[in-house]
Amino acid sequence: MNPKMTPKPLRRRGVLRATLAGLALTSPLASRVAHAAIGGLPSATHGDSSPEWENLRSKLFAQRPIDTASGKVQLIVPLRAAYGASVPVKIVSHLPQTEALYVKRLTLLVDKNPSPVAAVIDLTTEVGQADFETRIRVDEYSHIRIVSELSNGELHMDSRYVKVSGGCSAPPNRDQLHNLGKTVFKLPAEVKLNEPTVADVQVVHPNDTGFELNNVTVMFIPPHFVRSLKVSYGERKLFDAELDFSISENPTFRFNFVPHGAGELRAEVEDSKEGHFSGSLAVPIGGAMAAQAQPTAQ
Repeated sequence: MNPKMTPKPLRRRGVLRATLAGLALTSPLASRVAHAAIGGLPSATHGDSSPEWENLRSKLFAQRPIDTASGKVQLIVPLRAAYGASVPVKIVSHLPQTEALYVKRLTLLVDKNPSPVAAVIDLTTEVGQADFETRIRVDEYSHIRIVSELSNGELHMDSRYVKVSGGCSAPPNRDQLHNLGKTVFKLPAEVKLNEPTVADVQVVHPNDTGFELNNVTVMFIPPHFVRSLKVSYGERKLFDAELDFSISENPTFRFNFVPHGAGELRAEVEDSKEGHFSGSLAVPIGGAMAAQAQPTAQ
């Protein structure tokens, strides 16, 4: 067949095959992860690596071994999320928080996001169980990973490949800017003494990425997002989270804490424009309660 008469789709496939073949010859990593689904969309298995992950791994964890088969941490994410700007993520730790051994840090990563490190959460044994739920932005088909660092220095990882896109440039919701920084706690279940208790904390904030267009001015909205969230109970640290705009707008976290008596849940919040906010909730023992905290701007 005359090359000039070759249909364009076939020529494109030939170029793609040649490109991938070249990558396979020059990069063992690329030959392992660069493959496509029918129609040309990227595809991968949950346990695959990626060039972005290899770069992140060397920067964040150097040459430390990371166990991917222990099952000590589990990541639950929908394979095909409905909306790239709000992908639900659940982190399940199959390890109780004891003084002898506990989860010291959780690092949540989205390989192909412009800001791949979504959250770094430093924990104490006061959470009782190192389980977290939140929502994140996913900009294109990508692996999402959770790395759990234990108090003895071990690293454990779970990952999921998610097919969704557009999360970092999705049209922003500007309806609650008058409530900027409002911090809300909720207790969705009964509080029990000396046992892990589920709580929710939410910060009303647009978490602008810098990649969103203002529909009126047709200009990019400057980045403005929650950078730090510190949560305590009875003046005892539960967790400190360093965040970035890969967390969805109105950042929300579901977590555990162990009440040793009546006390107060408190959150200290800082955003990327040096805004400081706080919220608190008095916690009774022995009764169910779901109430909002009153924010305090500083």
